[in-house]
Amino acid sequence: MKDGRKRYHPALIAVELLSFIKNSIGFYLFLFILKASSTSNWVIWGRYILIIASVFTVFSIILKWMTTRYEITSDTVYLFEGIFIKKQRTVAFNRIHNHTSKTTFVHRWFKLTSLELDTGTTGDHSTIDFPVITIEERKRILSKLDAKQNGEKEEKMNPVDERTVHFQSTKKDLMKASFTSLSFLAIFPLLSAIYFNLADFFQIEETAESALDYLFIHWWILIILFIFALALSIIIGFIKTSMKYGNYVISDNHEQIFIEKGIGNFTSFSIPKNRVQAVIVEQTILKRILGLASIKLISTKSFEEKDQETSSLYPFMPKHEAYEILHKMLPNYVIEEHMERFPMKVLWLKLLRPYYLTILALIGLYLFKKEWLWFSAIIFTLSISLRVLDYLFTSYIRHGNTVQIRKGGLTNSTFVTHREQIQQITIKHSWLQRRFGVATLLFSNKANPLYESELYGVPKEEATTFYNWYYKKSFNKGQTR
Repeated sequence: MKDGRKRYHPALIAVELLSFIKNSIGFYLFLFILKASSTSNWVIWGRYILIIASVFTVFSIILKWMTTRYEITSDTVYLFEGIFIKKQRTVAFNRIHNHTSKTTFVHRWFKLTSLELDTGTTGDHSTIDFPVITIEERKRILSKLDAKQNGEKEEKMNPVDERTVHFQSTKKDLMKASFTSLSFLAIFPLLSAIYFNLADFFQIEETAESALDYLFIHWWILIILFIFALALSIIIGFIKTSMKYGNYVISDNHEQIFIEKGIGNFTSFSIPKNRVQAVIVEQTILKRILGLASIKLISTKSFEEKDQETSSLYPFMPKHEAYEILHKMLPNYVIEEHMERFPMKVLWLKLLRPYYLTILALIGLYLFKKEWLWFSAIIFTLSISLRVLDYLFTSYIRHGNTVQIRKGGLTNSTFVTHREQIQQITIKHSWLQRRFGVATLLFSNKANPLYESELYGVPKEEATTFYNWYYKKSFNKGQTR
């Protein structure tokens, strides 16, 4: 092995094997236990294919560990991959935008962790993954990364020093999160699924019916069982929420924002403040009633669901407390409550747009279930209600270099960004919009993939003003050169 090049920790083999076992155990149970006495050809061939695939996977995991290496210099990451076809990747530290560290149960067994460095690009090579490394190795990599990006000497850097803690979850916060997320209700569909699965293997229909008849006669037993099930579900929901959001800490220093969470599986996320492209504030109906909010930071990191959870501030925080923490960490992002509403003609325009879901429901019910045609009236009523709510909650404001958009009926979303972070503004208008003298504004921010926010029904004059406002970005850049 060449000097400087390292293999991942040998525990990578165990981590990959456990992951494979977790994903394939269902097939083994089905083919070798539930279908143990079956002589069907497809079951026999299925067993052979599963065994061959398992052997191939085990060998490929071992070969992957033996042939994959990496090297960290003062300013670059080198990756050497490939079993039969060798590949080499070279990524400079100044291309790395943020990093995420996850420590699962398996990592904890071996006192290891993982690290993911995001380059802000798209495609398969948008991140650099270190799936299994020691905690000391993670600190060494981040130390070199911070030393290079901040222009300071490596030995003077410590990624944990001089942090200001803005939020740390308590048991009260976790209990509130458990009820707000409705996770305690998950036990009821689980019990239902267990019942129906058991009913397929055991003849419990008649027994269940007689038991229900008995319970309805002795109704007080039914109440006790319901209270017991509800209490059990609350405990399970609290444990589930605690595992995910326990030890939730939001902190920052002069350059970066840090988010850490999790008891069983620990996740650590870090993003440079100058990489934040926009901020989104989300509120469901329940959160609006309770005065809570979820704030998400949009960066060049992948904007998939799993990444949104990682880059979010504590999603069950009181709204004003969340605004205050956001303003302390990112003073340029100020959330305005009072915004410009659209004229009444936009509501009529929304109501005149085609009702595709209602039309599909009518066609489907007419062809397959005519006696249920009345259900399409409910869908039509709900569609109208959602459009009215969307109009009532849609508003916007533009002040200085900041634009803020709020929209949504059931789930309210407020989008805040700066002119310098917008990649492009698109103005489009349909035939119907031209009749009403309005247009649609589309804001595009750099993310992976490109994040777009739409503002429907902007008056033509205001759309032109927005376009000229954005054009000043390019004009100002040209003058500074």
